[in-house]
Amino acid sequence: MSGLGVKSKRGKKRIDEVGVTADTLTSRGGLAVFVRYMESIGIVRELEGVFGRIRRSSKGEEIGEIFKQVFCYFLDGTSFHLTRFDALKKDGGYAACIESAPERLLSSHSVKRFFRAFSWGLSALFRPILLKLFLWRLRIAKPEEIVLCIDTMVMDNDEAKKREGVHRSYKKVKGFQPLQVTWERFVIDAMFRGGKKQGNHGTTVVKVVRRLVGAIRSGYRRDAPIVLRADSGFMDQELFAECDRLQIGFTCSGKLYEDIKEYAASVDKVFWGRYYNGNCVWDYCEMGDRRGKWDRFRRAIFTRLDDSDRQMTMEFTRLESLIYTNLGEGKVIDEMLTKVNRSDWLTTAGVVALHHGRGRDELVNRSLKEFGPERLPFERFAYNTAFYYTMVLTHFLFECFKEDVCGKVISVEAYPNTLRRRVIDTAAKIVRTGGKTILKVTQAVWDDLNLRSMWLKAGSMPEFSSG
Repeated sequence: MSGLGVKSKRGKKRIDEVGVTADTLTSRGGLAVFVRYMESIGIVRELEGVFGRIRRSSKGEEIGEIFKQVFCYFLDGTSFHLTRFDALKKDGGYAACIESAPERLLSSHSVKRFFRAFSWGLSALFRPILLKLFLWRLRIAKPEEIVLCIDTMVMDNDEAKKREGVHRSYKKVKGFQPLQVTWERFVIDAMFRGGKKQGNHGTTVVKVVRRLVGAIRSGYRRDAPIVLRADSGFMDQELFAECDRLQIGFTCSGKLYEDIKEYAASVDKVFWGRYYNGNCVWDYCEMGDRRGKWDRFRRAIFTRLDDSDRQMTMEFTRLESLIYTNLGEGKVIDEMLTKVNRSDWLTTAGVVALHHGRGRDELVNRSLKEFGPERLPFERFAYNTAFYYTMVLTHFLFECFKEDVCGKVISVEAYPNTLRRRVIDTAAKIVRTGGKTILKVTQAVWDDLNLRSMWLKAGSMPEFSSG
């Protein structure tokens, strides 16, 4: 009776030996659904067409196959060291799960060669793909209004070896600081930059905003109102003027100069309003402000956290902020927002509520940092640029996959590790019978994930480049 469990004194089964099985098993069964989803929307074919030129020899691996395996590496998230590919290369179950022949699995050296084939200019081709994906999501979601957030994200590389482009950032760590534009849970555009290029550096921000607005109006709807949210690092009259020219709205945090604080302190309480946000209460007053070199006054709203019910009475502990906006000034954007029943955003309280939504926007950065590594693997800036854009692109696909396929299993607000533990880390067996390859899971997993429904959804999505 060798191999059978032996009952202990307590009557429980006990494992007495370990052994090896020839069955094709995987602990990442959920990746099969993700691979099916990628094939359905056509992202791998798109990347093959855009970057196929970097394949220098017909003996080398196909570019689409490389991207597929790198995407699965990011979504798996077990380890972000490139040597992870060497461990996966020995796993026949993993190869079967992602629909790759075992001999086609990448090694760490082949992945390094792949990213080292990218120049900075070639990496810029990731941005049009992100833009296509963004327009695809807009056509699916059909939002009446579009709120964009522009911000930078510091990637801490303080403990890494010397990296080209790594500089001291405002967070007191050495790293990169890419400029990112987000919509809902998605990073829709990005400019990979060194750590010293903070906020509104050069003319990059104006060009990024102009490009996105043009794409939305030509690829989605010309009459869709667009509002841009930003922090004080983007407080610049050229950006504000560009928003006016593009006929889009903006809310931007301002810097609290002493003259602004003094004016707010002099405003009679009669002219203050009140905004409730959950358990927090904010007092606000409106003013017009014109900084030294500005060519016009801007609508500004001073806000202060009401701490009268708390033991926070000292002035230096009070949370104060300033918001600049062009909403509610009788411009075209006001008419556009009114047509979609968003006239509440034109009021003072509405502007405060809209701008406070930036807290939710910043959660996209948190999700991206959980999804992939901050510490990038290469010394050359161009190689890290390609690695970063691939990570951002995979994160976009992760958000799409979570919503389109896994929406009934986990919340669309769930962070990457939640999806990994719940969906991706699924034990499965791959069998071949009757000319078919079948992924088998336990009945409990089948019922818990409603795997049949997920499988059908993953294979029936429209291609993102169509429409």
